[in-house]
Amino acid sequence: MNSVTENTNRRTAAAGGLALMLTTLILAGCEAQSDEMAMMPPPPQVDVAQVLAEPVTLWQSFTGRVAATETVVLRPRVSGYIQQVAFEEGALVEAGDLLFQIDPRPYQARQQAARAELAQASSQLELARSEAGRASSLLESRAISREEYDQRHAALMGAQAAVEAARAALTTAELDLEYTRVTAPVSGRAGRALVTRGNLANADQTELTTVVSVDPMHVYFEADEQTAADSRSLLADGKDQTVRVRLGDDSQQTLTGRLNFIDNQLDASTGTLQYRAELANPDERLKPGQFARVEMPVAQLERALLVNRKAVLTDQDRRFVYVVDDQNRASPRHVTLGRQVDDLLVIREGLQNGDQVIVNGVQKVFYPGMEVSPQQVAMREAPAGDDAPVLAAGP
Repeated sequence: MNSVTENTNRRTAAAGGLALMLTTLILAGCEAQSDEMAMMPPPPQVDVAQVLAEPVTLWQSFTGRVAATETVVLRPRVSGYIQQVAFEEGALVEAGDLLFQIDPRPYQARQQAARAELAQASSQLELARSEAGRASSLLESRAISREEYDQRHAALMGAQAAVEAARAALTTAELDLEYTRVTAPVSGRAGRALVTRGNLANADQTELTTVVSVDPMHVYFEADEQTAADSRSLLADGKDQTVRVRLGDDSQQTLTGRLNFIDNQLDASTGTLQYRAELANPDERLKPGQFARVEMPVAQLERALLVNRKAVLTDQDRRFVYVVDDQNRASPRHVTLGRQVDDLLVIREGLQNGDQVIVNGVQKVFYPGMEVSPQQVAMREAPAGDDAPVLAAGP
């Protein structure tokens, strides 16, 4: 009896000790878990913005060439020796300004000779007219024959023709004398003098200088056949035909021009269509021969999905963004990009209207489905920062 009671007491004591040990272990585990949870950092803060859905006009960039609206290679109309170079090389000139003076003395002599010939022909005409008038009176009185009458009237017509020829010769001589003054045919900026004083200039052959207009200027560029077809409706008559031009030396400043010419046929060798835009150039920033980037509207989307370009990341040849769901968990989503509109990119596939996209702080997301603390910002006003890379590793 005593032995049984003793065994029972031992079992009870052992069970109690075991229960105490289990309780101690459970309490220790809970305490460790609590300490571990207390040591975990809070979800990282990221900037998110809602995908925009709005109508946009898509623009495409082309390489353009600047050209003057008027370019003149100046050549003399008469031959002679250069007597004076009357302009400053590289200076602005007005239409009609004297640029070169050819020795006028030979042409002055020719003018005087032509005037003398005209005076002589005029006196002969007066004599022939007088004789023809007397011949008419004498014919009525039958004092002269009909043959002599006809001869005098023929002499009158010959004298009239001689006067016209002399007058034409005088006009030619006056023009030649006027052409010894080589003037600017257009307003613009003159180039360097290619012929100096004392040199012979041959009519219609010797290049004297060039004059190019400065305001406005033209920009020529070519678009491929598909782009030309896509932009046809936007560039129809009566619609806005504005283009944007950026110079190679200052890509930050954008100039505004307007299309004023579209070629009537494609270039068969390149498959492109030529366009021309006209730009104001009051400060002469544009120079003929300069290269520029021309942006032209090519399509109109009634409803496009747009995200800030800083939200788009790269995984080899694929593009993706991080989308935050209702539980504040960030997950990557592959997207198909369209054209760029300012700082926004058109998303052709992969997103829906209302999606929340991380635009800043994506480097804080370490794995798909990670919880984040989203801070709402505007898609167009997404803050710039060092933690918003364009290129990143894939999800």
